[in-house]
Amino acid sequence: MQFTAQLERFEDNPLWGHHVLVPDEIAQAFLTEKQSRVVCNLNGEHEFQCALMPKGDGSYFIMLNSAIRKKMALHIGSKLDITLAKDESKYGLPMPDEFQELLYQDETADRLFHALTKGKQRSLLHIIGKPKGEAKRLEKAIVVAEHLKANDGKIDFKALNEAFRNYKPFL
Repeated sequence: MQFTAQLERFEDNPLWGHHVLVPDEIAQAFLTEKQSRVVCNLNGEHEFQCALMPKGDGSYFIMLNSAIRKKMALHIGSKLDITLAKDESKYGLPMPDEFQELLYQDETADRLFHALTKGKQRSLLHIIGKPKGEAKRLEKAIVVAEHLKANDGKIDFKALNEAFRNYKPFL
């Protein structure tokens, strides 16, 4: 489904920032199928997985983070040609190869990861998949797996961030 929108910013809500509004008929087409996760393509240049977020007044929007805005040189008022498609992926974000292999080898970490809510799974996949280097992604995957095992599948993000800072790979 395609539409054109302008980049906007919520001035009255510090939690949400830059976004594009999704036309009601397009949002409802996804939501009637209970599908809020979508693949968004901007100007045929940049594709990413995201969610249709409720604005609170019955309308929906898609957030555009600073990395996307910087990469595409976007500013408030920029016009965007947007294509949305149903996100058919298992997790709503790509599974980093390093974490997939680790879960394959560690049955306990696999069980604990898959017992998490979809949102928490996506949060961890985002954290692990963000670094560009394979070695750094592997480090993050190891720390996440160890954190899940040490906390019986619970996530304490403050402790997890501390574990990332304190991780010393075996050399």
